[in-house]
Parts: sequence; C-alpha cells; structure tokens
Amino acid sequence: MEEYILEIKHLKKYYGRAKGVEDVSLKISKGDIYGFIGPNGAGKSTTLRTIIGLINKTEGDILFEGKEINYNDLETKSKIGYLPSEINLYDDMTIKQLFDYHETFYKKDLTKRRKELVKKLKIDETKKIEDLSLGNLKKVGIVLALMHEPELLILDEATSGLDPIMQNTFHNILLEEKKKGTTILYSSHILSEVSNICDKIGFIKDGIIIKEDLTENINKNHYTYLVIKSKDIEKIKKELNLKIVKEENNKVTFINNIMPNELLKKLTKYKIDQLLINEISLEDLFINYYK
Repeated sequence: MEEYILEIKHLKKYYGRAKGVEDVSLKISKGDIYGFIGPNGAGKSTTLRTIIGLINKTEGDILFEGKEINYNDLETKSKIGYLPSEINLYDDMTIKQLFDYHETFYKKDLTKRRKELVKKLKIDETKKIEDLSLGNLKKVGIVLALMHEPELLILDEATSGLDPIMQNTFHNILLEEKKKGTTILYSSHILSEVSNICDKIGFIKDGIIIKEDLTENINKNHYTYLVIKSKDIEKIKKELNLKIVKEENNKVTFINNIMPNELLKKLTKYKIDQLLINEISLEDLFINYYK
C-alpha cells in the first residue's frame, strides 16, 4: 500500500462570500516532489497557508502521516518546513542572530545543516535583515525552512527574487532533500520551473484542481506556441489541424504538440515567410491540455 505523507480531501476556504479555495483534493507520496501549479489568484497560497494552519479551513480534511493535523502539537509542527512567497522577518536583527534565535525552537542540534545551507547559498550572516535584497531575503527564508530537516517541505513561489544561478543551486538542494526522503509540495505559476524536478503536477484554477498527472506524461506532449506567416496559411491550417490562438492576415499562432522533425516535414512543401516556436503560457496549457 502506497504511503502518503500528506492528504487533502475536498478542502474549501471562503472569506465571507469570497472564494479562496473551492475544492482541492490531493495525495503526496513520501519522498516525492509535487508541483502545485496555477496562475496568480488560483488558490495556491490559500491552500498552503491552510495546510500549515496560518488560516482556518472552511471545510475538508488535511491529513499528515494519516492523521488530521493538530496545530497545537509541537512535534508535528517540527516535521514541517514552510517557505512563504513573501518573506517578513525582524529587520533589526542580523542574519546570524535570526538563525540563532530560530535554532532555539528545536530540541536537536541544527548547526551542521545550517552551515551547509549557508555555504551553498552564499549567505553573509553578518548582514542585517533590513539591508537585504529580495533575493538574499529569500535565501534566508530557504535556510529557515530547511535547517531543521523537515519531513514535509512546503514551498510557495520559492524562486521569486533568486537569480538563475541561485535558482539552479536551490533546485539541486531540493533534489538532495528528495534523496534523503523529504517530501516537497512546490507551488509555482511557472510550469517550466517545476517540470524539471517534480514527480507529479497538480493544476489548480479558480480554487479547483482541474487535473493531476505525472510530470513525464506532461513533458511528453511538448506543447509550444507555433507562429507561422505564409501565403499558404489556409493550406497549412488544414495540414496541421492545430488549435488556433490568434489569426491576423497571413499570420497564425497555433498551440502545437507536433514534434519538430515531423513539423518540418509537414511544412517543407509550403513557402514560409516566418516561423517561430515559443514556450506556451500556463493559461493556454490549461485550455489545450485539459480540453
């Protein structure tokens, strides 16, 4: 029987009459990285904050290790790490003072793991929180989420503010955590960001999970925007039989999942004035992949 470390069953969250989350159900296996994907305002952050008890749910069940989470249970809390999308810390502290203070919340020695993370993320602990850039503030948040070696790691828009090199470093840290058996719930609005590291992806829109799939299945489809300008565009439209996003004169934007070699074979008989292939937006992937 598969072991799920986190189960959410028909989670709902309303703010008065305003909808935060309508119906979220998911299961995350121990040691997996689960990508939680959706456009801004889809309900990702509300779901994550409800999981860790920052806000109260309206309906539904949230199970950690098979049991409803007791937010007064310090042992359970110590098994969960959380990185919010926006980091708010004590401005008048140095990073060292903040890390020292954070260590007092736990009974075990966090020194070794703290030093490892500080080195990998290139953090200067002498700097004050108020003097940090957005990227350096996010790196401090990563250490705070990881230094106690949680069993479940919840990440909300984790790479916002990080430069590409540091994003790569962070993803490598997450893959190392996975090898150790850490379970990770990774929220983002950027599909390409999570498709490289996640085992499974859940798509949320308007507070509802509209589809779940293994990352390998999503990647197999290779969806892209395909822009073609040609005097033969009407023939090309019939040849490709793809969903059209935009059409203007002889220029058409398609949603494409035809592999490059096959696509070129189909187009060689036509005179092409312009050919562009770009990464698809998340919103159009929702429309096309789950139509």
